[in-house]
Amino acid sequence: MSIKKTFFPEKGVCRVIFTLPENLIDHIKKASLVGDFNDWDPDKHPMKKLKNGNFGFTLELPLGKDYQFRYFIDSYKWETDKDADALVPTPYEEVFNSVINCRLP
Repeated sequence: MSIKKTFFPEKGVCRVIFTLPENLIDHIKKASLVGDFNDWDPDKHPMKKLKNGNFGFTLELPLGKDYQFRYFIDSYKWETDKDADALVPTPYEEVFNSVINCRLP
């Protein structure tokens, strides 16, 4: 997994490129980016399959806060991104959400 952030203070946004490797789980058919920025709705941000087989999604988030997210794969598997800025526990035992920090350095 990989996350690349670019800050645009003049626009008030942080552009985040999320990449999910194809080989994370055998034969991924579809993946979505879900989080508090889209009310955890897997239909709002479907990831696109890239030419190299990975899945990607670019999102612009307002500056000044942290956002929790996870990947939803093939309509049944939740995946945490260990490359995120932080991990936070959820109410579910041993389950963590990934965190992306969109605060200016």
